[in-house]
Amino acid sequence: MSSVVLITGATSGMGKLTAELLCKHGYIVYAGTRDTTAQSGNHDATLKPIYLDVTDTQSINSAVAHIIAQEGRLDVLVNNAGYGLLSTVEDATDDEMFRQFDVNVLGLLKVTRAVLPYMRRARHGVIINISSFLGKMGLPLLTHYNASKYAVEGITDSLRFETLAYNVRVHAIESGLFRTNFVHKGLAINAKTTAEDSPYSDLVAHFVPIVAKAINEGPDPQPIAQTVKEIIEDDDADIFIPVGIEATTFLPMRKSLSDAAFERKVKETFGI
Repeated sequence: MSSVVLITGATSGMGKLTAELLCKHGYIVYAGTRDTTAQSGNHDATLKPIYLDVTDTQSINSAVAHIIAQEGRLDVLVNNAGYGLLSTVEDATDDEMFRQFDVNVLGLLKVTRAVLPYMRRARHGVIINISSFLGKMGLPLLTHYNASKYAVEGITDSLRFETLAYNVRVHAIESGLFRTNFVHKGLAINAKTTAEDSPYSDLVAHFVPIVAKAINEGPDPQPIAQTVKEIIEDDDADIFIPVGIEATTFLPMRKSLSDAAFERKVKETFGI
């Protein structure tokens, strides 16, 4: 019997690749999208778009209820939806700060909350949170994104204990920088931070091109999709799995160095 998977933010980038890969291997995949015209009524297809906005509790509950009504179960949740705010702490507005956490943290919690009763009763399930190497280290101008991913790491750590008795596994993929449309579609930019007269203009001029280049010219994100599949199929998968050169470089370093030494290494690497 094919496993049933729900992926949030599955219309582009890592989410889309993951949905396509799992479908090729026989999974029934519901691809969450904010497109209100999405219709998962073609029940012969293994890839089923479904309307799901992680900031809208009603859309989340409706999507999960629809999947249960059609399939009778939900085996895997991939919390992929997210974006980044590029702003200094000084410049970010209340709305910008709230939305960053509303999508990346509260949205993840709300979707997880909606699927857990079904996984708990079935005593079976896998939850995979798409985190980032920036959930373990900081970089300038991405403080709010960093903080949201630090929260995802904490959620993963704690939720594992809550679901242990019900055979529901919880994991996180700590992604590096991959070639996606994140810069064009997944990045919100604070106008004051990037203004020519900003007191942070030198930092912006130096650092933003580094990150943009790493994403725009980075490797294909297929390894993320492959790692999702491996986690689903391996009951002994690691809790946190770094994927991508930044993740596999900086995260072991973060563990082995003192805080001060690690900060010096980040400064040297990025010329800060």
